[in-house]
Amino acid sequence: MGSLASERTVVGWAARDATGHLSPYTYTVRQTGSEDVVVKVLYCGICHTDIHQAKNHLGASKYPMVPGHEVVGEVVEVGPEVTKHSVGDVVGIGVIVGCCRECRSCKANIEQYCNKRIWSYNDVYTDGRPTQGGFASTMVVDQKFVVKIPAGLAPEQAAPLLCAGVTVYSPLKHFGLTAPGLRGGILGLGGVGHMGVKVAKAMGHHVTVISSSSKKRAEAMDHLGADAYLVSSDADAMAAAADSLDYIIDTVPVHHPLEPYLALLKLDGKHVLLGVIGEPLSFVSPMVMLGRKSITGSFIGSVDEAEEVLKFCVDKGLTSQIEVVKMGYVNEALERLERNDVRYRFVVDVAGSNIEEAAAEAPSN
Repeated sequence: MGSLASERTVVGWAARDATGHLSPYTYTVRQTGSEDVVVKVLYCGICHTDIHQAKNHLGASKYPMVPGHEVVGEVVEVGPEVTKHSVGDVVGIGVIVGCCRECRSCKANIEQYCNKRIWSYNDVYTDGRPTQGGFASTMVVDQKFVVKIPAGLAPEQAAPLLCAGVTVYSPLKHFGLTAPGLRGGILGLGGVGHMGVKVAKAMGHHVTVISSSSKKRAEAMDHLGADAYLVSSDADAMAAAADSLDYIIDTVPVHHPLEPYLALLKLDGKHVLLGVIGEPLSFVSPMVMLGRKSITGSFIGSVDEAEEVLKFCVDKGLTSQIEVVKMGYVNEALERLERNDVRYRFVVDVAGSNIEEAAAEAPSN
C-alpha cells in the first residue's frame, strides 16, 4: 500500500461528532495500488443516508467522517493492472468500494449483499484505514467499483443515479416488475422517489405517487409525469384505490405505518422497502396473508446494475432533477434535506468549490 511518505493528501468536509456539522478536514489516502483508480471528484450528490451517518442515527458512526456516495469525477491516475478505465475518463463511485469476492453474492455480481462489503465512507478498508467519501477533492478506489459515465449524460446529472437511480432500478428488475402496463406506487417523493417515478414511467408503467399531503401533486403529475396522486391521509381516496397496485416502491426513510399501503396492493402485490429506518415497522399478518402479498426490501444495486441504469437513462432521455450547490453550502443543504426542502436532489459542485483553499487552516489527521 506504500509508505506514508508516498500517500497523497486529500481535503474533504467531515463531520466530527453527532451534530453532523461538516467542516474542512485534511487527511491522507493510500498510494495507488495495482488495480486502483485515482479520481478527482467533480460532483457528489447528497443522500438522506448522509444525514443518518453524519448524525449517528444508526449508532455506528465513526469520526471524523467525510460523507458522500454519489460521486462523479475524472480519472487522473490508474494502477498498472487497471483495464476498465483510463486517465481522462469521467467515472462514478457509489455506496460500495470493497467486498470479499468469494461469497455467493459476490460470485453472482450482487456485491452489495456481501457480508464483508466495505462502505465508501464510515468503514475500514483492507489496509486498516478509514474509508472517506466524495465530499472531498480525491478518492482512490479499486477499479471493480468504478463505473464509466456514458457520453450524453452530464456529470452532475449522473451523480444521483449512482444511488437514487440504481436503488429504484434494481428491485424493479429483480422482482420482474419491468413489463409495460404494470401499475406501480411510489411512496415518498424525494430524491429516490422522483427517480422511481421517472424510471417506472420509462418502463411503461401507470404510476401513482403516494404522499402524506397534496402539496407535491402538481410537481408529481405536471413535472414528473405521474398518472395519479394519492394523499395517504384521505381515507376515501385510499379506500377507492384498494387492490389497485402491482407494487409499491417505499422510499420513506423514517418510521411509518405499513398497513394503509398494503391495502393498496393487488393479489401477489409487492411492497418494497428502500428507506433506511432505525426502528421496527409493524403490521398485522392478515394484511399480507389474505392477498398473498409480500413485504420485501432491496439495497442500492450492483456495479453491473449501476452501469445498466446509466445506459437506461441515456437511452430513455432521463435526467435527475437537481439543485447544484457549492461545498460551503453543504450544511444548509443537509438541513434543508432533513426537512424535505429540495426538488429533488442536492448535488455538490466539489471541483468548483476550491475546498483546498478553504482547508488551509483546517485540522488534519
